[in-house]
Amino acid sequence: MALEPEHAQEHPHHHGAHENPFVPHQVSITKIKAETTDVNTFTLAFTDPDVRDEYEYSAGQYNMVSLPGIGEAPLSISSSPERRGEFEHTVRFVGRLTNAWAGLGVGDTLGIRGPYGRAWPLEEVRDRDVAIISGGTGIACIKPAINYLVDHRDTVKSASVLYGAKSAAELVFADQFGSWEDRGVSVHLTVDKGRALDWPFHVGVVTTLFEKLTVPPSEAIVMMSGPEIMMRFCVFDLLERGFSPTNIYLSLERRMDCGVRMCGHCQIGPKFVCQDGPVFSYDEVRHLFGVVA
Repeated sequence: MALEPEHAQEHPHHHGAHENPFVPHQVSITKIKAETTDVNTFTLAFTDPDVRDEYEYSAGQYNMVSLPGIGEAPLSISSSPERRGEFEHTVRFVGRLTNAWAGLGVGDTLGIRGPYGRAWPLEEVRDRDVAIISGGTGIACIKPAINYLVDHRDTVKSASVLYGAKSAAELVFADQFGSWEDRGVSVHLTVDKGRALDWPFHVGVVTTLFEKLTVPPSEAIVMMSGPEIMMRFCVFDLLERGFSPTNIYLSLERRMDCGVRMCGHCQIGPKFVCQDGPVFSYDEVRHLFGVVA
C-alpha cells in the first residue's frame, strides 16, 4: 500500500511556535569513524539538552546540515531511530560542503534543521518478506531500515540485503555485514570490478544478485537506494519478476534547499521530494522517475 502524502513527515520539527524554522540548532561532533577512504560516519549530539531530549526521527528522514560560511545541504540520517540522545550522518567527501567535513574533528560544531521528509514504510513489513537493495553510498539512507530488520528480525518472514559498489574498498559499513548475517539478515554483495584473489564474492551490477531473491514476489516489500540509473534498472527487473509497483519503495535524491516545500528546487512534476519524499513507492512516481525538474 502506497504511503499517502499527508504522512509525509513522521515527526514534527521541534521548534517553538515563534521560532524561525530556518534557524538551525547547534550540534557537536562526538565521534568520527572512517568507513572508506572518502566516507566517514559522524556521531552528533545537540548542544542544547532540551533539543537533544526532544529530537526524534524516523528511518529514511534527513536533516539540513550547515557549516557557517560554507553552506547547507540535505544529508540522510544513517543511525537507528531507536538510538536516543545522538544520531549519525555518513558523509562522502564529494562537494564543497562535504569536503569541508573532512577537516572537522571531535568537538567541532555544525548546524542542524530537521528532521524532514517521509520515511521508509516499516509499518508495512510485518509478516512479509523484505529485500533491501542498495548501491554505493546510497546505503547510508537505508541503513536505519536495515537496523530495524536486524533488531526486529522475528517480525518479518525473511530479510535480505543486496548491496553493490564499484570496488570492495568502497563498500560502506563493511565491518557490520557479519553481525547483520549473525542476526538473521542475509547479505549478498557484488562489486563492479574485482579479482578472485582479493574479492571472493560476486562481480557485476547489483541486478545480477537478483537470482538470490527467492521470495514470492507478489507480497514482498522492496526498499531501494542508490544512484538513480541503478534504481531504474532494478525496478524494471523487479517488475518483470512479478514484484508489485506498490510494494517497491525508493529514495529519490534531489537538490533540497529549504526542506519545507517552499523553494521548489527539489520538485519533480507535482512532487516536492523534500516533503512528499524522499521515500516514494514506485507506483507514485512511475511517470516521473528519471525526470529532472
